[in-house]
Amino acid sequence: MEYTHHYDSPLGGITEASDGDHLIGLWFDGQKYFADTLDSDCEEKELLVFRQTDKWLDIYFSGKEPGFTPPINMKTTEFRKSVWKIMLNIPYGNTMTYGEIAEKLAKDTGITRMSAQAVGGAVGHNSISLIIPCHRVVGANGNLTGYAGGIEKKMKLLEMESIDISGFYVPKNGTAL
Repeated sequence: MEYTHHYDSPLGGITEASDGDHLIGLWFDGQKYFADTLDSDCEEKELLVFRQTDKWLDIYFSGKEPGFTPPINMKTTEFRKSVWKIMLNIPYGNTMTYGEIAEKLAKDTGITRMSAQAVGGAVGHNSISLIIPCHRVVGANGNLTGYAGGIEKKMKLLEMESIDISGFYVPKNGTAL
């Protein structure tokens, strides 16, 4: 059985999902790929993991680094897990490019090259937004491409972390729109 919980953030409603012990999903309500990993048979329930996640979100939205990660379980492919684990290590207040993640993944797996586009697909399907900080992933040369929650939310999240976004731009065409 899977469970859900709702959180009201300054940027809109958030739906959390759990397997009973771990956080398995965190989505801005209505975002692209909303609840795509959630079973259709789930119920709303108060759980310890939701209290931990709410505490994390309260600290985060107060403009501070939470300093802990609620227990998570990544319900996804091994490739996406490897990308998401790299994203978990992007420090608060910093960004990383899709290309940098691809280079790190290639190095970690002992292959010559990894596609930044493949990494982009894995980043875009992140089902534990914010905690796995896909908003900290940017395109080459400051391109603010892609964010399932919407580019405006991505910009606000980066600003909340005191990241200077003046060097970033929104492409006229592409996945950010």
